[in-house]
Amino acid sequence: MKTLIAGAAVALASSLAMLAAPSTARAADCGDVSIAEMSWNSAAMLAHMQKIILNEGYGCDAELVPGDTVPTITSMTEKGEPDLAPEIWPNAAKEVIAKAVDEGRIKVATHTLEDGGQEGWFVPSYMVEEHPELATIEGIKANPDLFPDAEEPGKGRFYTCPAGWQCQIVNENLFEAYGLDEAGYTMFDPGSGPGLAGAIAKAYERREPIFAYYFEPTAVLGKYDMVMIGGMEHDPETWDCVTQRDCADPRPNMYPSSDVLTVATTRFAESAPEAYGFVESVTVPNDVINAVLAWQEDSQATAEGAAVHFLQEYPDVWTGWVPADVAEKVKAAL
Repeated sequence: MKTLIAGAAVALASSLAMLAAPSTARAADCGDVSIAEMSWNSAAMLAHMQKIILNEGYGCDAELVPGDTVPTITSMTEKGEPDLAPEIWPNAAKEVIAKAVDEGRIKVATHTLEDGGQEGWFVPSYMVEEHPELATIEGIKANPDLFPDAEEPGKGRFYTCPAGWQCQIVNENLFEAYGLDEAGYTMFDPGSGPGLAGAIAKAYERREPIFAYYFEPTAVLGKYDMVMIGGMEHDPETWDCVTQRDCADPRPNMYPSSDVLTVATTRFAESAPEAYGFVESVTVPNDVINAVLAWQEDSQATAEGAAVHFLQEYPDVWTGWVPADVAEKVKAAL
């Protein structure tokens, strides 16, 4: 009897080992993967999302490491780590990235945000519905009375960036270039990032007027229907001057859309081609990122919680990035 039981146990162990073999082989193929988790919400959510899919769908042993744009890119190009950076805004390290790509040390895997990073001047949709002319810069110039500045009666208020942000310099130059001072506007510094976000939220929830700079992907533009003002075009030839504090003659311009990239080390791309194929496919619509960030803020959720929410609520987006069997593994893990 003991012999039969022992034989059955050996057979069961052998069967379990055979069932586990494909997963083990895939894990061995993928191996350890390090992913940069940046300090801002959208990048942190994307890092956790990639970790979940790589671990649960591809059998990787992925872990997150702290990151920021310039130090992460420098480390990837000089040390070959981390393996992945899911949200890189390349303007701060454009030359370093291009050089490393040319030398074969890193790869630009994908444009992470479908619409790119967006910056601009915004007004609430309810104001445009009532005053369609406010959808353009000419309509804004003609109607400062619709955005009254409580501290300067008779003037219109434009909420700019807090001091210390590069966009404050750009806004000052564009404010001059478009003649908003002569049109009757003042520039108002909200004091901080939360101050700017709070001003937009307060105005929107009370359906009050506001004319402000903002950017996406962010929770603010996920929660509030804001209209980016048109009639402003980006001009690469005059843009450099607009970004300088001492620009002598700022010309009308507009923030360019920023390519937002996922960057990978060549070592990872070549050693784990199936997993890298997933990374190459990741492109998220901006409105989806905005909605997830808005949910995260309202729910006071962590970045990992936001990633799980995204995977649970938007399978129509992410299942197209992976084979069907991988999608099923991830869904089962959730």
